[in-house]
Amino acid sequence: MTDIVVPGQGQPSVAPAASHAKQERPQLLAVGVIIWLGSEFMFFSGLFAAFFTIRAHATVWPPPGTKLDTYQALAFTFVLLASSPTMQLGVWAQERGERAKARAWIVISFLLGAAFVANQAYEWKTLPFRPSTNAYGSLFYLMSGLHGLHVILGLVAMIFLLIRLSGPKGDPGETPVFQAVSYYWHFVDIVWIALFSCLFLLS
Repeated sequence: MTDIVVPGQGQPSVAPAASHAKQERPQLLAVGVIIWLGSEFMFFSGLFAAFFTIRAHATVWPPPGTKLDTYQALAFTFVLLASSPTMQLGVWAQERGERAKARAWIVISFLLGAAFVANQAYEWKTLPFRPSTNAYGSLFYLMSGLHGLHVILGLVAMIFLLIRLSGPKGDPGETPVFQAVSYYWHFVDIVWIALFSCLFLLS
């Protein structure tokens, strides 16, 4: 017995599945950011490899005169890490269409990140050693400086997010941009945990 297909029916049963599969497909921007963060991970891995290689061949580490304020650095480490959940709360608010809440959370994340950068600038100014002092000084300024540059780039990205939130309604591509910036910011925070451990705790 053959099935009778009524015109205009039959195909709609396939369309929702295809539409659902299309929605489940990863965003191209998110995939690109993840690949880029993978290359950034390899870059910082090279810095960590250089740090541990030089440290292993040094008789005294760190060299005399390289005094650090570990407690101050720890306090601002918590400041930076606090900006990660606030950033995620901003992304979730944007996804729900709560643009005012999203702006507030992004502003808080920006202020926390800016405070971290300001402390790093103060730290660089008051440190008793310079990049040319010894190998530890070179590594400290190189590793913390490159991470600070990444934090600044994240702050610039937050400014662009706030500009996109200035309108009453978002565009279809707004959410992937917010998600991509949050991936980057979480990565920056995680990298700092490793850097802080090497430069301040393992010294």
